[in-house]
Amino acid sequence: MRTLRRKRASSETAARGSWARRLAAGVSMALLVPIATAVSGGIAPASAGFNGHAFDFWVDSGMGPIKTRVLRAHDGNLNRVAYLLDGMRAPEHLNGWEIETDIPNALAAANINVVMPVGGMSSFYADWNAPSDFFGIPGSGAPSSGSGAANALSGGPGKSYRYQWETFLTHDLRNALGDRLGFNRFRNGIFGLSMGGSAALTLAAYHPDQFSFAGAYSGYLNISAPAMREAIRIAMLDAGGYNVDAMAPPWGPQWLRMDPFVFAPNLVANNTRLWIAAASGLPTDLDGPNMGTVNGMALEALALANTRAFEVRMATLGARNVTYSFPAFGIHSWSNWNDEALRMIPDLSNNIG
Repeated sequence: MRTLRRKRASSETAARGSWARRLAAGVSMALLVPIATAVSGGIAPASAGFNGHAFDFWVDSGMGPIKTRVLRAHDGNLNRVAYLLDGMRAPEHLNGWEIETDIPNALAAANINVVMPVGGMSSFYADWNAPSDFFGIPGSGAPSSGSGAANALSGGPGKSYRYQWETFLTHDLRNALGDRLGFNRFRNGIFGLSMGGSAALTLAAYHPDQFSFAGAYSGYLNISAPAMREAIRIAMLDAGGYNVDAMAPPWGPQWLRMDPFVFAPNLVANNTRLWIAAASGLPTDLDGPNMGTVNGMALEALALANTRAFEVRMATLGARNVTYSFPAFGIHSWSNWNDEALRMIPDLSNNIG
């Protein structure tokens, strides 16, 4: 019996050790390269796809014509509007929320008009300092597949021209929605995942008249923390071959302006209603035993650390305008963000329009 117990204990210890080694390997991989998947979002495959009730809404901008997908509120109101931001690998045909989830329909059913900007791969939805290039060499004009560093010298959005996403979202698109569709320009909501979560807070911090509500899921909310800029550098290189130095010079005012940890006082002073979420990194029953899950676990753990730091920062400022959500299970995946959005919708609904 003692021998059997020893063998069982040894087997359990080995199993735990094996899992720990796999998790450690996943963490290392996440921090070195696949953090790009984290900031972009996307472990789970597509589950929704094209929404026939939404329509294309093209708006001219300093970047050229930009497509947005719009889904009207079920009750036909024009007052309640929410912007949904994508992750770092944002494609050029549809917004990830439409591709991967049914959240747009859930919002429309809650009588919220849905605005889904399309594109902006690796952009952080920011106004960049310059077009993305390396060593002064702009993109060649060849299409970017988003497959990795091989695209560093390829063409694609933001390479032959300068990204101006903040201007687009807060001026060009905002006014076009008002002028052409009659949508309310004020007290809108905005939320996003990972890159889009960080951007949602940035846009709300500096445009409080437009955004009365902002949500960030699995966001990187402390981007000036040690090693975060270089992690984002690798992420952007992997997600389409973009250069973080073209977005904002290191540690200068433009970079700090994008850091939620730094601009947190704006969110408190504006009394912006916030929904801030990050899961534990522990897999759910929907997450299979594979390296994608291991990576998703490590990536969510990194987002959780950033989010907890932001929580402490807000607490030191005496913030009373935040709801935090820290699910006991969930990795860096669309199924996690879908569930979080469903939890958030009632609070969003109560704080817009």
